[in-house]
Amino acid sequence: MDAVTGNDLNIRAGLGSAHARIAAAEGLRPLAGTWGKQVDVTVENVARSFGDTAALHGVSLKIASGELVALLGPSGSGKTTLLRILGGLDFPSEGRVLFGAEDALGLSVQERNVGFVFQSYALFRHMTVHDNIAFGLSVRPAKRRPAKAAIKKRVDELLDLVQLTDLGKRYPAQLSGGQRQRVALARALAIEPRILLLDEPFGALDAKVRKDLRRWLREIHDRTGHTTVFVTHDQDEALELADRVAVLNKGRIEQIGTPDEIYDAPATPFVAGFIGETNALPVRVESGKIFLDDRALDLASTGEADGPRMLAFRPHDIEFTGEGAGGIAGLVVSELRHGATRRLAIEVGPQRHRIEIDVGAETAGQKGNRVVVLPRSWRLFSPDAFRG
Repeated sequence: MDAVTGNDLNIRAGLGSAHARIAAAEGLRPLAGTWGKQVDVTVENVARSFGDTAALHGVSLKIASGELVALLGPSGSGKTTLLRILGGLDFPSEGRVLFGAEDALGLSVQERNVGFVFQSYALFRHMTVHDNIAFGLSVRPAKRRPAKAAIKKRVDELLDLVQLTDLGKRYPAQLSGGQRQRVALARALAIEPRILLLDEPFGALDAKVRKDLRRWLREIHDRTGHTTVFVTHDQDEALELADRVAVLNKGRIEQIGTPDEIYDAPATPFVAGFIGETNALPVRVESGKIFLDDRALDLASTGEADGPRMLAFRPHDIEFTGEGAGGIAGLVVSELRHGATRRLAIEVGPQRHRIEIDVGAETAGQKGNRVVVLPRSWRLFSPDAFRG
């Protein structure tokens, strides 16, 4: 993961309130004279086109000071373009970006004082860990450059923070991937950035290291309170780390909310299908009742107009019912062990629509059995919502 410190650092890599958390950061104090005060970030109707290709369509987003927000979406959704605009590495075709009340689009990368952490490490190979972390401070103009003793103290504090206390004299080639990532983050934090931007920060690491470092990054954020925006295509990463998640698709934000809101109450078919796993069954609504084929389900649809719909629900969010209870009846055609659960595939109705449900691992030997289930939580979408 490379880190580019926006304050006074030439671009080399190719490019809730934070106050309580900042106060709780043990031993880590702002440098005298820093302008790294955390700010709210406002994105207003930002659009970005590359020739005839639109990367962003009128995106709006507000990020509170000290908040950790994930930009989540598939490749080509516009999440990295938005991150680059926040950092001053790209500019929108339309719209505004505000840091507090200040127009960020009128500021250079250096003036924005943003810390960048990207996927590739790009640490300076000829510099020690200590010197890599100190770089953003050491290259400041003399009038704003801290004294050597202050820089050393700052670096030592950051080495403790990222759990590399005794590795300051090593070179990047002597570190593991996870350790290099920590150095990159420490270098971005060294300048006391107003905003911390991370682009796929765990993409170059194996699954076990990624999981460990996700927890570590969340702990670092809680201690330092930096306003943080990170890009990822990994939904587990976003749901585990972020205070709020913005789900992007084809240059638009489909939904913004807490991880619970995004997962439990998806606002659009895309969010329902992209976040977690979703079953979708064709049903119809008549007079407030939901019908699957000719069977009325024990689900109320108050306020829904009559007509065809898609019934969407999560595999784990079901309960078994009796034959006469207005449930979804079908035949178990396969079962697979998934850790502590067992995944049952069920064919439903004469059209043999397939759904999947999760049950306890002890529920074995169900293949060939008829079961009846009802979703505990569900949403209705348009009949063509999950096509293509």
